[in-house]
Amino acid sequence: MSADRRNGGAVPVSLRGLAKRFGSVQALKPLDLDIAGGELIAFLGPSGCGKTTTLLLIAGIYRADEGEIWFGDRRVDGLHPRDRDVGMVFQSYALYPHLTLFENIAFPLRLKKVPNDEVKRRVEHIAEVLGIAEQLHRRPSQVSGGQQQRAAIARAQVKEPSVLLLDEPLSNLDAKIRLQARGEIRRLQKELGVTSILVTHDQSEALAMADRVAVFSDGQLRQFATPDELYARPADAFVASFVGFPPMNLFEGEVRGGEFLTDGLRVPVPRSWPEGRARLGIRPEHVRLEGDVEGEMVGFEPQGREFLVNVRVGARQLQVLTTARPPDTSTLRLSFPPDHLHLFDEEGARLDV
Repeated sequence: MSADRRNGGAVPVSLRGLAKRFGSVQALKPLDLDIAGGELIAFLGPSGCGKTTTLLLIAGIYRADEGEIWFGDRRVDGLHPRDRDVGMVFQSYALYPHLTLFENIAFPLRLKKVPNDEVKRRVEHIAEVLGIAEQLHRRPSQVSGGQQQRAAIARAQVKEPSVLLLDEPLSNLDAKIRLQARGEIRRLQKELGVTSILVTHDQSEALAMADRVAVFSDGQLRQFATPDELYARPADAFVASFVGFPPMNLFEGEVRGGEFLTDGLRVPVPRSWPEGRARLGIRPEHVRLEGDVEGEMVGFEPQGREFLVNVRVGARQLQVLTTARPPDTSTLRLSFPPDHLHLFDEEGARLDV
């Protein structure tokens, strides 16, 4: 166990100018990121965005072309993976099929030649915490997918690592078990206080589980913030469109004379906004089905307690999320509350207005 953990503190992680190339492809552009000790953060983004590359650099499976990785006051980027004091849970769980869950969980302790009585104590303790104590005598094929996932987490955690790395750990579970597993992982992480990094492409998973979320795109960090901040103040148009479901409505146009103008859509905006080409954003749940903007309803989808309404205004189509059933008419009247509008420049960067 690292000195930081022995002293009772969780280990912070710092990435300084971390970069990775595969041939001519820049998989990760220079990245600076500071993770507080005991945080659970999520790396979120679409396939090929750099999130898994970053995780594997931290694990030591990939070697960085540039930059440094620090666990507390210990630089680890030059160390072999086994010497970095990390625990890792893979998407496939990677359990040995011929071993019982007990022996799968005990495996990293056996490699360290931990005494048998200590192995038994630690395996049984972590299994009890994760609710699989009664399944320890079974092999992976004899338990459910959810129980296999818990065993994989137990194996990663039993050696009490400084940093726990979770690579899409819930993607093989069905929807109901996935929701339950989210809470279990979060509870365990808080109880053990281990610094944890979760890689996922599922925004609901990231927003529900993480203290902060790092959003990646094209090998670059776009924003690192709390879930609330990502949702309320996205740093750019990519984050605005990627975080939130349904995604934010975004329009390209021009701010002029206290209005945003684009292809038949005129939206009143504060006169203090800078004039010129820009992008306007508003989330579907903030568009109101009353006002001065006329639109044509082209369909709606029941979403349980809400309705997702597709509306055409001029040459533009947008979505409205409402708890009220849409009226039986093709013509709708809309408004766009100014306090819920977001403004981005032509390149997509947020404008603080």
